[in-house]
Amino acid sequence: MPRMTARSRTEKHRASTPLELFFDLCFVVAVAQAGGRLVHALAEGHPGTGIAGYLAVFFGIWWAWVNFSWFASAYDTDDTLYRLVTFVQITGVLIFAAGVPRAFDDGDWTLGVIGYVVMRLALTSQWLRVVHCSEGAERRVAQRYAIGITLAQLGWIGMLFVPADMNGTRTAVYVALALCELSVPAVAERDRRTSWHPHHIGERYGLFTIIVLGETIAAATVAVQESVDEHDALGELLPVAAGGLLIVFAAWWIYFAVPIHNYLRGSRQAFIWGYGHYVIFGSAAAIGAGIEVAVEGATGKAHVSTEAASAAVTVPSAVFLLTVWLLHARHFKRDVAEQLALPLAAVAILACTFAGEYAVLAAGLVASATVAAGEVLSRRPVPGGPVSTSVPPSHA
Repeated sequence: MPRMTARSRTEKHRASTPLELFFDLCFVVAVAQAGGRLVHALAEGHPGTGIAGYLAVFFGIWWAWVNFSWFASAYDTDDTLYRLVTFVQITGVLIFAAGVPRAFDDGDWTLGVIGYVVMRLALTSQWLRVVHCSEGAERRVAQRYAIGITLAQLGWIGMLFVPADMNGTRTAVYVALALCELSVPAVAERDRRTSWHPHHIGERYGLFTIIVLGETIAAATVAVQESVDEHDALGELLPVAAGGLLIVFAAWWIYFAVPIHNYLRGSRQAFIWGYGHYVIFGSAAAIGAGIEVAVEGATGKAHVSTEAASAAVTVPSAVFLLTVWLLHARHFKRDVAEQLALPLAAVAILACTFAGEYAVLAAGLVASATVAAGEVLSRRPVPGGPVSTSVPPSHA
């Protein structure tokens, strides 16, 4: 059996593996469950509890995916044991997904925590394998990861014994445990970083973004189909469907406007960029949920106002654009005009909330115009500006 030793950060042709892609696709099940519960809460007029539940559930999905992806970037041996442990992690996410409705509707996290612990302890076994196969500073990093993850899982199990209605105590415990989870990599890698591969990490995040956007399109398509079959309201749904499609297309274009691996050189940039994708992934998935709410609003199924149904689309769309700009798009802008494109687009999309039944279509047109503006701005010469030949001209 091969030793689990660190892979080179400069390895050529480092690409995502079929196992990683399979892992991502299984995670979409959990994303779909979280989005479905968010749709129900928003359509019933409970945005506060719906958004809070969605953020809590999505944290578990996102954080388990993040830890697997960064570990695999540094230590993927693709041998029999590694594959089997990854299958255990996949089993954990499916258990977690099955527990999403209970966590959302009843505050019962039992099944969700069981699935989460299965995922995380399987990853701990991978870190213990690194401990066994390494020495010195690398061994200490692996030990810290194994200890930190294990302690966090004991905390999640302990949370189950806190009553759900105990004056917000469980919520406080959840937040504290989430912060503990987020601190594990920083503590573990305080004197030596793992050998994650910048190009591989950039590709992994990009592929998961594609999968989440694909789930958004799938969920919206099913919602439109069901509404047409039940209400024969194709005319009312066309603006929502067209606008939603334009938003998703623009989201893809804007996210992939520039390659990010050249930016991911140090741990500080990587931590901020990687952690920030909680918002990017969460808002991308929420766009699909919002489109479903807008469809239900157009057919009279949603128990909310037109503005509230529209906001379910425009708010996550604006958050997505703003976060993509903040995390990496802004690092490739050449002047003020390019820098302002995405922030102004986010504001304009929010304003579309009040465009009545054409709000989603208006937001889609704004998103499309933003892509077009980015293409025009990136191709014009800027006096004294840098001329780059290493990135494509698109700077939406």
